[in-house]
Amino acid sequence: MKLGIGLSIMLIIIMIVQLCAIAYAAYLISRTKYSIIWWLCIVGFIASAVQHIVFFCSGYDFDISSELYTTLDIIFSLCMVGAVIFAHRLVNHVERLNYQRSLFSKRILSAVLRAEERSRASFAKDLHDGMGPLLSSAKMSLSAISTENVSEEQQQILQNTRFLIDESIRSVREISHKVSPQVLIDFGLAQGVRNFISKIAPLNVVNMAFNTNLNDERFDNNTEVVIYRVICELINNSLKHSGCSEIEVSLMLYGSTLTLHYHDNGCGFDTNAVALNGMGLSNITSRIDSLSGDITITSVKGNGMNALIRINTAPSESNTKKHRRRWRKR
Repeated sequence: MKLGIGLSIMLIIIMIVQLCAIAYAAYLISRTKYSIIWWLCIVGFIASAVQHIVFFCSGYDFDISSELYTTLDIIFSLCMVGAVIFAHRLVNHVERLNYQRSLFSKRILSAVLRAEERSRASFAKDLHDGMGPLLSSAKMSLSAISTENVSEEQQQILQNTRFLIDESIRSVREISHKVSPQVLIDFGLAQGVRNFISKIAPLNVVNMAFNTNLNDERFDNNTEVVIYRVICELINNSLKHSGCSEIEVSLMLYGSTLTLHYHDNGCGFDTNAVALNGMGLSNITSRIDSLSGDITITSVKGNGMNALIRINTAPSESNTKKHRRRWRKR
């Protein structure tokens, strides 16, 4: 069978491409874990190239055994099947690496948040236990000063000084509670949020509603702190930027899923622009990611904003088994 010029040129181009593929597969052998994939590809491409050479030679009346042609076809097919199987294993390996990388990132973020909260708690304790007694002692010492034979001007100075000390004591207490809210630590998430809203609501002309079905339920300390900080961040963002008149916070527990729904009727914003340039939403998203939670924020200019957050408060059974296997290996 005489081959046409076009078919002959096509076969030559295919063989050149296969040789290039063989060279590149040889280069990839040392760059991936499953090098057998590239060995199979090399053998398969060699068999295919030889097969094309056989076909090319048969077009010029060379006596080529059909068994050789069939054998080369079988070798090529088997190598390609093997390469596909090991490629599947390579894909699974990459997926495991990506999962481990994601898990590692979440652990780092969680560790950073825990360290931040420990630093906050330490600062609040030092501020409360250090500055508080000093200011109280200063107030007692000032009260011990006799006001007899003191001019009216000096009495006014003493009265102003007492007022300033009282304000300083109150400010130290408020700063300490904001940095590390004791109500959250002692009474749990619902009471902590309720206490925060009750303190901030009278200072603003915004109607704030808080609904929850939580009573005395307690969660992991990290979960409570993260949700509390997220609610505080959302409320502060609304008060600073939205110009809203109403804020609604709903915190519900359905089974093991803790659901937070937040809404304000403010001016709204472009979620894409804020996601790129705003630190507030980025911090909120990072905190929720540290708990492997889901967060959806929707907003349209002129129509306020909504945030829906779901956190699984139950420990994952699969994660528990993985941790057990990891400890057994160690």
